Amino acid sequence: MSAIPAHRLSRDEVKALEKFKKAGYRIIGRHSAVKVCHWTKTALRDGKFCYKRWYGIRSHRCVQMTPTLQYCNMMCVFCWRFHSINRASPYAGDWDEPKIILDGCIAAQRELLSGFKGNPRVTLQRFNEAMDPRHIAISLDGEPMLYPYLSDLIKEAKLRGMTTFLVTNGTMPDRLEELDVLPTNLYISLYGPDETTHKHVTRPLITDSWQRILKSLELMSTFSCRRVVRLTLVKGYTMKEAEKYADLIKIATPEFVECKAYMHVGESQKRLPRDAMPSMEEVAAFAEELRKFLNYVLITEDPDSRVVLLIRTDVELSKIETL
Repeated sequence: MSAIPAHRLSRDEVKALEKFKKAGYRIIGRHSAVKVCHWTKTALRDGKFCYKRWYGIRSHRCVQMTPTLQYCNMMCVFCWRFHSINRASPYAGDWDEPKIILDGCIAAQRELLSGFKGNPRVTLQRFNEAMDPRHIAISLDGEPMLYPYLSDLIKEAKLRGMTTFLVTNGTMPDRLEELDVLPTNLYISLYGPDETTHKHVTRPLITDSWQRILKSLELMSTFSCRRVVRLTLVKGYTMKEAEKYADLIKIATPEFVECKAYMHVGESQKRLPRDAMPSMEEVAAFAEELRKFLNYVLITEDPDSRVVLLIRTDVELSKIETL
């Protein structure tokens, strides 16, 4: 596992990367990173799994990573990540190969989790399983679809028998269209029911972000993988006009819709007040309002993560694990 060469970075970038390392990130190659998720640690100690268990993901075997550390085309006010590096500048170096990135992420994950072997709350079986990760969550930081070899990264993971959980902001429809190998789960996150709200909260660094999202939603309807639209609900900002959200969801026809609360954590605390974080009851009420405009039903929820799951009525319940 190699770090980004310091001599190629500006002073501000070096400071930002040091901040990442202190926060538990491990830098992989030139532009990727991995960070152990809270739920990975909880699951290792024989505790609760992340709400993504609904899709068959076992948290202690999940690697949370990004191939585009700090590279994003948005500056969302609710983002918990650091915004210290100039995200508007495109990466001008050589992109690392998918195999190098995946090898580095797995090696870093194993290193970060090695200390759990001696924890009396961690069984040897669960520790050994964690050393053999089966899931890749491509969602840690930045917009992953800015990585030009994303399809090959997904393919590399699939060849190793790993599932892939791809989260995108929907602003790269051309890259989405180029995917030769589809992820196990494709997530498109919506950050507002209309263009005005979207631009207000995401502060896009591109001029046509909303038009790109609409195109991505259209493309999503043609994909054969498991498809999820997630609404990031920020009270007083994006948590409004359920009918407009429903119109967008109808374009994509995903099997699942997640209504998830913005969480007042990380760097977002500098930009938003705490009361912008809706309660579980408020999220559930909004999900119920949204359901009235859609052919979906509420199937389950996770109070710890403040998320409610809706499933399209023609989708078999066997496709989701609610326990």
